[in-house]
Amino acid sequence: MKLTVIGCAGSFPAPDTPCSAYLVEAGGFRLLIDFGTGSLGELQKHVDPHLIDAVIVTHLHADHFFDACGYAVMRRYAPEAPKHPVPMYGPTGVGDRIVAAYGGQGELCHPSLRDVYDFRELRPGGFELGPLTVTVDRVAHPVETYGVRVEHAGSSLAYTSDSGPCQALESLAAHCDVFLAEASYVEGRDNPKDVHLTGKEAGEYATKTGAGRLLLTHLVEPWNSRESTLAEAKAAYTGPVDVVRPGQVFEF
Repeated sequence: MKLTVIGCAGSFPAPDTPCSAYLVEAGGFRLLIDFGTGSLGELQKHVDPHLIDAVIVTHLHADHFFDACGYAVMRRYAPEAPKHPVPMYGPTGVGDRIVAAYGGQGELCHPSLRDVYDFRELRPGGFELGPLTVTVDRVAHPVETYGVRVEHAGSSLAYTSDSGPCQALESLAAHCDVFLAEASYVEGRDNPKDVHLTGKEAGEYATKTGAGRLLLTHLVEPWNSRESTLAEAKAAYTGPVDVVRPGQVFEF
């Protein structure tokens, strides 16, 4: 499996970092997990966006799906259009939410965007997606949000999406090769419950689940720092740990 970090900024783009988007490739299949603000531009540096085989949107906050609107324009109006609809998995109402964000109700053709996306609503559990085995479960966030585990040929990636501490993170990340964990909060502050993790909490989950490698993401850098988040995680987890950047590639 290969993981390419497309975007990893939390809540809003940073000057040089789009919001959440992660390209997972295995067995000739290309899965994009999340499609956050600004990520479509970075995606084009790494792959022809028309070659994406499926998209999973973990939840319907703008920093995790908003560039799906720009991608709709790219696919619908390309000179070689029409193209087949891309399967898009997401929470309840994913289709209605993206149509509303796109402003497509006034379009003369396919105002539902069904010519671009084959919308499919997630439920906790597992399913096959091309050569990949995908497992999703609800995690602790104010809106319906899914953590994701992707497996292929004995390799595994677990992704928290946005989540506070919860049992689902333990099962999704159990003995994974790579644990891609958000770390939006910093220890020692009055952080709201059931919204995000700290670097320390991400490290504790990596240790508890036996993860082979910890990748920290979704930092809101004006409000915390890479250095403090990395130090928190390293104090709780002795394995390899990085704070990710756009363009980084991890093979496992």
